[in-house]
Amino acid sequence: MNITELARKLKAPPEELRKKLPELGFSFGARAIKVDTRQAQKIIEAWNEMKRKERLAEKVEMQKSSGERRKDIPKEDLKQVRVPGVVTVRDFATLLDLPVPRVMQELMRNGILASINQQIDFDTASIIAGDLGFNAELEGDKSNEDVEGIDRIRESVEKESAEKLIIRPPVVVVMGHVDHGKTRLLDAIRSTNVMDTEAGGITQHIGAYQVVRNEQKLTFIDTPGHEAFTVMRSRGAKVADIAILVVAADDGVQPQTKEAIDIIKSAHLPFLVALNKIDREQANLDRVKSELSELGLVPEDWGGTTIMVPISARQGTNIEQLLDMLILVRDMEKERIIANPDRLAIGTVIESNVNPDAGPVATVLVQSGTLRVGDELGVRGTQYGRVRRMQNWKGDELKEAPPSTPVKILGWKVAPAVGDIMEVPQDVKELKKIKSTDSSFHATEEIASIKHTQAVEPGMTDEANQKKVLNLIIRSDVLGSLEAILGMLDKIHHDDVGVKVISRGLGNITEADIATAAGSHTIVIGFNVKPNASAQELARTKDVDIREYKIIYKLFEAVLDELKEMLPAEIIITEIGNFEVLKNFKKLDNGWIIGGKVKNGKLVPDANLRLQRAGEYIGEGKVLSLQLGRAELKDAREGQEIGMQFKGKIKPEEGDLIEAYTEQKITKEFKIEGINLR
Repeated sequence: MNITELARKLKAPPEELRKKLPELGFSFGARAIKVDTRQAQKIIEAWNEMKRKERLAEKVEMQKSSGERRKDIPKEDLKQVRVPGVVTVRDFATLLDLPVPRVMQELMRNGILASINQQIDFDTASIIAGDLGFNAELEGDKSNEDVEGIDRIRESVEKESAEKLIIRPPVVVVMGHVDHGKTRLLDAIRSTNVMDTEAGGITQHIGAYQVVRNEQKLTFIDTPGHEAFTVMRSRGAKVADIAILVVAADDGVQPQTKEAIDIIKSAHLPFLVALNKIDREQANLDRVKSELSELGLVPEDWGGTTIMVPISARQGTNIEQLLDMLILVRDMEKERIIANPDRLAIGTVIESNVNPDAGPVATVLVQSGTLRVGDELGVRGTQYGRVRRMQNWKGDELKEAPPSTPVKILGWKVAPAVGDIMEVPQDVKELKKIKSTDSSFHATEEIASIKHTQAVEPGMTDEANQKKVLNLIIRSDVLGSLEAILGMLDKIHHDDVGVKVISRGLGNITEADIATAAGSHTIVIGFNVKPNASAQELARTKDVDIREYKIIYKLFEAVLDELKEMLPAEIIITEIGNFEVLKNFKKLDNGWIIGGKVKNGKLVPDANLRLQRAGEYIGEGKVLSLQLGRAELKDAREGQEIGMQFKGKIKPEEGDLIEAYTEQKITKEFKIEGINLR
């Protein structure tokens, strides 16, 4: 047989074959071209045995190293991160390759409450990066003049003359665990049923409402109660003056309750607690008060300072008392809840979407000044449009909106991002012109962009070899929901699987989405939107998977289910003992009966075995049974001489060493901070 043909049969380069043949005991001249058939067969057997042992050695090496923990990285080897002078929280998290909630949590620990779209300066970013194990370096010299946020609104109020400032209606944010009755409380306050529009009893978008009590207005911001909306909830707290923490009297303190308390405290908001569902048989006010006291919220009737009002939102019990307490808190904080109604309006965008008929629409909470029809809309130094129409939360047309009024505005050229600061300019000529006036919302990519870059192990460059990635295209009805979905997906951080959003946007699913998905094995997700007829037909032709959802946590559960299917099982290897072969007694159909001594550890039936001879691993096997005399053993301990029924293909010989180990197959689970699935 030709040596080149033999190398091809063994799937090895001819040079490698010539080099290793002498190691296997075959000697040929360097210029030899052929070997006889009998010799070739021996070479094939020896080569396959060598490769088998190499594979076995690699397997053993992997098994023995699988339990080793990764060593801590020395400080000098910490990853260097270049951070701009001003960066949004979301982009900062992307630079650190960490989930956004993890970065927001660290910000809160440092007393900074920031939404994912809010900007932080380099000094703040460098401190947070240090706390998270990174060394931040300043990138470029970007001025802090572009920093926007709630401080700007506060500064605008502080600059006003005292005689121009008046007390404005307080902005109240309602927080609490899902199903604790937050939406029903707002329903009871407004005496208007909004729950019929809420899928599964969960508010999907931040809304704002106004009510009147004793001739005094109160503005309510409705933030979703499910933990998936952490980002939107913290954004709601940013613009609020007072918070209501809703806690069910029959359920007590839950994870989202603690999360809401952290946000309220970080925002330094005055607040009161509404103990809801007191009409339930299981209600136990003392137990709930005790749980809240452990978190530092001691009720007034227990000698503390926290106002707690027992209510039943379902039956309308004590709702008036709750509103009276809000007005009392407003009176105590009246020096802070002020604004100048005569200045040009400034406020915060609390909802944003694209209406197929009206184009971009956004809800703005006016925080200072008065907004009027015809006013120019400035966002981030750019002209975003002009107020053509304004509506209050009931849909009534308004000509002007004083401080603390939430208004839906029509007239945007491009929908702003939720959390953006809207300001009517002194001189519209100073504003930059928006580049695109296309009402199909081309700015979605900029405003709601998120990078799902997956971590790459040191020394590896091919991300595809590191993780199995689930590709998604996401379409949503409004920007608030889209950001909430992306914020949830940010929490998925796993070594073996990940999510990549290759495209996202507002409005119905289009043919372009289907075409993109077909070329990249992607699932198309629609939240409160549907595919148009042509997209549906193309999806059938291209066999593209389209999923439609109305409840965000159902969408999230479906994504997790997909990832769990992709998740590899983890094999836990446990070394349990060593055994020295003293004699081979008998050949069996599937192995041998051997005798020997347990050198250390122990042996148990069904344990996996490695056979080692002269320091080299030559085979594998399994313990079928253990015997001491005629008695069958459940385990054999160190020092015992026993008989073993060995299952394997390689014959154990006197002097061989057998290593025993167990394998446990564990399917890895997602541990995602702040998410509790129903």
